[in-house]
Formats: sequence, structure tokens, C-alpha cells
Amino acid sequence: MASTRTAAVPAVPDVTDTSMERLAARAVSKVMLYATPWFVGVLVFGLGVALYYTLGGTTEWVAWSAVLTTMGVLVLTGVTYGQSHARGPWGKAHTTLSTFLAGMWVVACVIAGPGHPLIWRLGVIGGITVALTWDIRTAIRRKGWDAPGVIHDKLGFLFDQAHAMPGAKMKTVEQGDAKIKAKLELPAGEKIAEDAQKKAPYMESGMHLPPGSLTVTVDPDDASRADVVLSDPRVMKKPIPWPGPAWPGGSIADPLRVGVWQDLDVVEYCILGHHLQLMGMTGAGKSIGGCWNILGEAITRTDVAVFAADVTKGTQTLGPLAPALHRLETTPEGARAMLRDLQSKVKERTSQLAAKGLQKWKPGCGLAYWVIWLEECPDIFDTMSDKEMESFLSLAKALRSGGGSIFLSLQRSDYTQMPTIARGQLGNMCFGVQSSSDAAFGLSEAMQDAGARPELWENGQPGMAYLGAPTIARERIAMPLRTYAWGMKDGDFDDERASAAMREHAAKWPAAAKKVDTTTAALSQVSSSPAAGTTEPGEDQEEDEEVKNVSTEYLETDDPDPTVQADADDEIEELPEGDPPWEFAPPGRRMTAEERGAALMARLQELWDEGAREFSSGDFKPLWESTDISRAWIQKQLKKLDAAGVLGGYDDERQMYLMPERPELP
Repeated sequence: MASTRTAAVPAVPDVTDTSMERLAARAVSKVMLYATPWFVGVLVFGLGVALYYTLGGTTEWVAWSAVLTTMGVLVLTGVTYGQSHARGPWGKAHTTLSTFLAGMWVVACVIAGPGHPLIWRLGVIGGITVALTWDIRTAIRRKGWDAPGVIHDKLGFLFDQAHAMPGAKMKTVEQGDAKIKAKLELPAGEKIAEDAQKKAPYMESGMHLPPGSLTVTVDPDDASRADVVLSDPRVMKKPIPWPGPAWPGGSIADPLRVGVWQDLDVVEYCILGHHLQLMGMTGAGKSIGGCWNILGEAITRTDVAVFAADVTKGTQTLGPLAPALHRLETTPEGARAMLRDLQSKVKERTSQLAAKGLQKWKPGCGLAYWVIWLEECPDIFDTMSDKEMESFLSLAKALRSGGGSIFLSLQRSDYTQMPTIARGQLGNMCFGVQSSSDAAFGLSEAMQDAGARPELWENGQPGMAYLGAPTIARERIAMPLRTYAWGMKDGDFDDERASAAMREHAAKWPAAAKKVDTTTAALSQVSSSPAAGTTEPGEDQEEDEEVKNVSTEYLETDDPDPTVQADADDEIEELPEGDPPWEFAPPGRRMTAEERGAALMARLQELWDEGAREFSSGDFKPLWESTDISRAWIQKQLKKLDAAGVLGGYDDERQMYLMPERPELP
């Protein structure tokens, strides 16, 4: 099917103020700017006349009056020079000199009077000259301020008023309807772009802007400069209706339209070649906003197959998408089986690509691009064995070149919920979180340095997010976006309408109608059932799972006696009476909660006594190999012991717990 790009749909209503009152106010304001120097000239003339008749006019006091007036003029000139906000030396000199000349004319009036032929001529000619210089300066400074699309320096003027970064200058380089781009020139050798990123909230405060208005990024060509974008975060407070698929019938290589940036540009996100973590607190919109918009676009592309799992909420989030999914698992066993199946075919896919001379997947290569979506992924990871986790990490590494992307959705991506080695390889889409400490788990270091602050939203603005990935421009990684809302009603989001809208959309793009390669088809569970791909447990299925688990355990168990060899046609000899000539591995010892805790503390103390002052969860392998204690349980208990002060903290970089003292329960 040919790719058809639909016309862009306006994301938000146009809020430009075109009222007659506003236009009239702007006209009056413009006139006042040019008239102000003339009013000041009249006031100065009046001041000279008033001071002559009150302080001058008599020989006895005129000298003292002139001296005192001159001292006042010098004080005013000094204050003007010190407080001038002019952007350059010419502007500062002009402001200061204007004050000095006007003041000295007043001194001359005090001495000789405003009627003196020379004094009044100087007043008229000099006053007109000075007033015109101010009008010329105003005209040059305001050139283009009211012309759409013409560069101006409003932003630079506001920045100067903020006093947030002394020595820095901001210059507008591009103006649009919903954003202004500027260059921030920093004092060379004194400040860098990272300093400006940290100062962004203070700039906003000094410029009287809403929080989140400024996005500051590093200039890749000059370390003494930074790129700045000004946009209005208030335009994102209302839900934005989903405009429909961007390029239905196109390739997954075409960008996905998943929302609108704060500057009102459309978010176009290409998912190829990387994996993505979606994080946010409950109610922040990562499922309906993140999952539905990404998958809602992906299923409309002809060269993609979606494999999804949600063992926590079942079909609540992914159910409406089911007809368009090639496989949907809702049980831990089904999710693990799906991941094992996918991993087993990756090498075959990379070999097929290599045979065609390709180092990575590309449109038209003959393979369907795999989108693997794991909703609430920690609940899947907790059920995995070490071997299954190693297999999953292997899948993640190989799939980027093998033609696929993994999407991991969760509420908090700390080390107990997400393997650290996996988190470092993921792009980031972070929705609202409760605190800045939580935000650190959902943002990359670059996004944090650039000023991304998802804690400002919490779950009060569902669908708001930051997006940082290899295919996202660096100047965007700290700019908020809002994902589209499905099922709007009277301008607000409606759950029932949203689910109905997604079911209707998914039904138009059934997985069964797509032509996929044989490898993908072998892993799919496409059917005409409304719950296509689901694995709801029943009596027959539970029995199948037991059989499957037994066979898997048998295949992964070491051969009890390698000396016993036989072919299919060999006669089976009867075993002698008594015990068999081999021994099976004993089952893991069943333990009570108290016994598990005691075993954990005993192992910690054993490590200390052996000289260890730091350790990892892998040091507890003897426990999960010989008892029913799982690695996931140990990881959670270690976190609790650390929080209680029994341990000495956790080193994120080396992934090691610290043990400065012999562990003892309080």
C-alpha cells in the first residue's frame, strides 16, 4: 500500500489577540514611546525656569545655587551611568550624556535665566537634537517588532531586565507564531552552556515568565554560546485531540506523530534503531498517552508486527489494540515464553539481513520490524530466572540491528525495577513524576542538564512528557510535549469514548491482514477472536503450562549420568533392584519467612567475616540455588536493609552495596 501523508491538523486553537481594544492600546503605546523625549524636554525647560525664580536671580545666592545644582546634576549623571540597562557602550553613553547635558542646561538657567539669548537658543536647538536622537534610537531598537516573521530583540530586552546571568547577552535569531529562538552569548572563559541551563528557572523568574518557558541547550559549534527557545507552557494545559494517523499505509521508518511540542510543532518520532523506556507516576498518562499514541501509529504501517504483554492490568490497556497485535500475552508464563521465542529467532533475522548485505534493518528488506511492548515491565522481570533475564538482555542488544525496538513501561525505573545495564541503553520518555529524585530515573543526564522538570506536573496534566532518543533533536529533549488524547468529549478526555475510539481504530488495521515474513508469522498468534493473541488461563492451558515447565526443566538439567548412552533402536535393559544408578538434584529447600530472613543475614555476616566490605546480589547465588529464595526477593530485601541503615548505601556506578560495619539487625 502506498504511503499517504495526511494534512497536518491544528494542534490547539489560535489564541492570537486581534481585538480592537488591543490594537488601539498597541498604537497608543507606540506613539508614547516616540513622544516621551519631547515631554521630558518640556519638563526640563519648566524645571530650569522654576529653579531660576526660586534659587537664582540675585547676585548674593546665585553662586551657591549654581554649585549645589551642579552637584545634583553630577549625582544624577552617575546614577544614570550605573543603572543604565543599555545593551552596548553607545547606548550607555547616550543615556548618560543626555542626563548630563539636560542638567547643565538647568544650571545655566539658574545662573543666567531662561530668557538669556544664548540659554534659550541652546535649550530649543539642543532639546530638539537630543529628543530626535532618542526617537532614532527607539526606531532602530523597535525595527520589525510588530512585523510577523521579522527578527527583533524583545527577548534580549527581557533578558537584560532579569539580571540572572551578569555579562551574558541574549539575541533573537528567529521568531515564529508560538516560539522565539535566540542565541545566548556567554562571557568567554567564565561561563558555559551548562551554567545557563541551571540558571533557566532564575531567568524565567527575572523575566516574569511562566515556569518551563525557556529551553536551553548547548551550541555544538561554540562553547561560549547556548541555544534558547522561548515558548508558552500554558498552551499545553488542555487535552489535544488525536488528529488521526499521520502516514497510514506507510513504513515504520516514517516518523510516528505522537503529540505536540510546547512550541506547537508536531512531535515526529522515528523509533528505528533504539529501545525506549516510558516512566511516570500513576495517572500521568504513560499508558493512554504513550502506549496508545505510539502503537496507534505503528499498527497503521505495513512493515511492522507488534508483540505485547501486560501481566498486571491484563487487557485494560492493550485489549482495545488486540486485533492489530500479532501477539498479546497477559500471564507471566505467556510473557516469558513470548520473549524466549523472540530471542530464539534474532540470530536467524540478522543472518538474513547479512545475506542481503545489510548491517541493519531497512524498509523493503523483507522482514517485518518488531515492536515489543512490555507494559508494567517490572512485574514481568520479577518472574524471570537469571537465565531468562540474560536471554532478554541478549535480545535487547541484538534486536537494534536485527530490526526491532523494545518499549518498557513502568512507574519508577530504579535498580530494583529495571536492570541497570538495560536502563543505560534506553531512550527516555518521562511523564509526570512525584519528585525530582524520581525524575532522575526517567531522564537521561543530558535531559536533566538541559532543565527537564517532569515533577512540575505530577499527575495533574496527564499526557505531558519529555522525550529524549537518538532520533530526537537535542534542542527538543528538554522541551515538554503533550501526547494526543483519544475520545474527547466537550473538550475533555473521556475514558469510555477513548476505549471505543481505539477499538474502532485497531479494527481498521488487523494484524491478520498484514503480509509478514515466515519468522514473524511463526511467532504470531493472530486469530479472528476479539481477544486475538491473549492467553487467558483455563484448565487445559494450566495443564499445558505444567507440561511445558517440566520439559523445560528437564532440558535445562545436567545429564545425571553421561556414561549412559543409547540409540533409539537399542533394547532397554531392566534396571536392577534397589536405587537407580544416578542421583537427581535435590529440590530447593522450602523455608518460612523467618528462615529466609535469617539465611539472608547469615550470608551477609559470612561475607563480612570473609573480608568483604562491598557486595552485589550475585554474592547470594548459593541461597537461590539451594533454597526457594529468589534473586528478586533478595534484591528487594537488600533495598529494605539499606533503607533501615543496616547497610552502608548503594554505589550506582559500580552496582555494589557498601558494608562498612558487620551487619546486625536493630
